[in-house]
Amino acid sequence: MIKSFRGKIASDGIQTITLHTNTGTTGYRITKFQTIQQDPGTSTEHVVKIYTVPQTVADDKIDFSDNTLLAVSYLNAGPSASSSTVSNEVIIFDNMTFNQDVYVTAKTITGSDEANYYIEMEVVKLGLTENTVATLKDIRNIIRDE
Repeated sequence: MIKSFRGKIASDGIQTITLHTNTGTTGYRITKFQTIQQDPGTSTEHVVKIYTVPQTVADDKIDFSDNTLLAVSYLNAGPSASSSTVSNEVIIFDNMTFNQDVYVTAKTITGSDEANYYIEMEVVKLGLTENTVATLKDIRNIIRDE
C-alpha cells in the first residue's frame, strides 16, 4: 500500500508528518518525493528536506553524513522555457525503513517564499525484530541529535 502526503511549506518552515503508532509495527519507506514552486513562471530556488528527528532550524545545507536525513530536493526553476535559466530539480532519498514521525524543512534561496511538496511512502508491516531495529535506530538518532 502507498500513502501520499502533500503540502505547502514556507521558507524556514518545519512541518511534522505524523506516522507513529502505539505498537510501532507499521513502517514506511519513501518511494517518491517531488517539489514545485508556488508560482510557476517565476525564478525560484528551494531546498526541501525530510528528517527522522525534529529540527530546530531549516537551512539550505545538505549533509549526507547526517543519519537523520531521509530525503532532499533541490529545485532551481527559471521564469520561462525561453529563459537562460533552465528548470532543474535534484531529488535524492534514502531507502531506509522508519516507523516514527518525519519532519519536512524548507529554505528558499531565491524567489517565492513557499514551496509545495509531494511524498509517497510505501507502507510496510514490520515484524518484531524489524520494529525493534527501526525504533532503536530512531532513539539513537534522537539521542545523538541532542
